[in-house]
Amino acid sequence: MKSCQILFALSAALALTAAPAPAAAPRSQTQAPAWVGAWGFVATPPAPGITQTPPSWTLPRNIPLTPPVTTSVFGIGPVENPGNLPVAGSFNDLTDVTIRQLVRVSATGGAVRLRLSNEASAEALPIGAVHVGLAGPDGTVQPGTDHVVTFAGSASIVLPASAPLLSDAVALPVKSLDRLAISIHVPGRMALRGARLLAGYVAGTPGDSGGAAALPQARIALIPALITQVEVAAAQPTNVVVALGDSITEGAGSTALAFRGWPDRLAERLAGLPGTVRWSIVGTGISGNRLLREGAGPNTLARLDRDVLSVAGLKTIILIEGINDIGNGTGSGSGDAVNADALKAAYRQIVERAHEHGIRVLGGTLTPYKGAGYATEAGEAVRQEINAWIRSSGTFDGVVDFEKAVADKADPLAFDPRFNDGDKLHPNDAGYKAMADAVDLKLLAGK
Repeated sequence: MKSCQILFALSAALALTAAPAPAAAPRSQTQAPAWVGAWGFVATPPAPGITQTPPSWTLPRNIPLTPPVTTSVFGIGPVENPGNLPVAGSFNDLTDVTIRQLVRVSATGGAVRLRLSNEASAEALPIGAVHVGLAGPDGTVQPGTDHVVTFAGSASIVLPASAPLLSDAVALPVKSLDRLAISIHVPGRMALRGARLLAGYVAGTPGDSGGAAALPQARIALIPALITQVEVAAAQPTNVVVALGDSITEGAGSTALAFRGWPDRLAERLAGLPGTVRWSIVGTGISGNRLLREGAGPNTLARLDRDVLSVAGLKTIILIEGINDIGNGTGSGSGDAVNADALKAAYRQIVERAHEHGIRVLGGTLTPYKGAGYATEAGEAVRQEINAWIRSSGTFDGVVDFEKAVADKADPLAFDPRFNDGDKLHPNDAGYKAMADAVDLKLLAGK
């Protein structure tokens, strides 16, 4: 066979094997379990010239901190501190340090693998060691569950510049809603500037302490998000939902380290579903993100393939995005002018590109923003037009009416005071739960 014929045959075979099934089918006893996305965080750096604004989290009033919380931790507000740990003060780049991310998976299976990301940096990053284990309530590793994570059999690796790496499989059985403590030792310098940050733990002593149940002299701080996805070798056929959006999808305003954003609360609902086909959820929200313009990370159209369509097992996208385009693009004299027609065109692009892969898209209505810092009458008119279009146009495979779930019944243009703690834009824990409860689970699979 000629080389061109061989290439054509290989291409045809790959195209057939890559085509997504319309729904998960029962798996035979001998078939290997499928890897599915079970947790996610986007590590994309902000666009050139854009300052990254970390999401803000809040502290439950009944959990004391020592020392008292300040807002000097890389701009973060108060965070939940289940172990009553001190909160780190401001510091610059980290060197020879062990950090620990706390994640909660939304799928059940016999093994996990981790996606490490260095996509926010133009420099390679050496990794000394990675550990993963089941996390207790205080973020410590449960006895007997610690595992060394390897990459092609090696415990230490170099993350290439601007790239991710997928780990080897780790034989760690997990159930949906289990929390994992993932510890990473960085022997050299880990730059914080430009990285996307999330609340986590930092060891107070140098060296590799990832195998310890509790990090020595641990502090809570914003840390670089080196782990950006966890996959699970699913024990049952499992479809994946991706939550796509901005800070409201990332969970800004919710309690840190407590998994109370709307995708997290939706994961709790999905975990309780009966039947042989399971569902998990992966969050891909970026605070400050926009549909059409560069902001905190590339615009949604630019990042769709990498952050969303690449997620293993993806079946359905829930999209709530556009309020930052409206807020930043409808003011008088704005250089980022945006109108409803431009936003509608962007939504159509997302739906069409997802449909090419056999993926459903549910459109989420934009939540109220009356009284928010960038609210205007012109912007409110665009928001209302967009929401009416989402509900009635038939563009989406289903609609999630997030606006109705959190709006003040006495003033529908504003947040219900029970669901917002003051900024008039982001839900609080109760608001995020109301959003998750608004999702009609029957829409996920459709017909």
